[in-house]
Amino acid sequence: MMPMIGQFSILVANYDDAIAFYCGKAGFDLVEDTDMGGGKRWVLIAPPRAAENATRILLAEASDDAQRNAIGNQTGGRVGFFLMTDDFARDHANMVGNGVHFLESPRHEPYGIVAVFEDLYGNKWDLLQPA
Repeated sequence: MMPMIGQFSILVANYDDAIAFYCGKAGFDLVEDTDMGGGKRWVLIAPPRAAENATRILLAEASDDAQRNAIGNQTGGRVGFFLMTDDFARDHANMVGNGVHFLESPRHEPYGIVAVFEDLYGNKWDLLQPA
């Protein structure tokens, strides 16, 4: 098997709030939500319509002050996450309709159609349809 990124984590303040945003507003699919005991859960989400072997996101509830301080600023204020789509207009309209906050209007760039949105903690994402 070729090396691939299986998953990466995003620090969240609360599992249920994060699931409500990512799955209820941004359209992600809840892949797994397993109780690990002691208040910890293994919560995996994936972009909508993702292939079975696609990279997953682990929603990791912060457990100490250092982690809590990093919530919403895991990439130093830069766009750190990129949600690729094959239909920008569809996904943008769905997200706007669900209350996702976009920081800009869609724009056309040489690499595709893009608009920056924030998750519930202020992490910046690109919604991007490649050219």
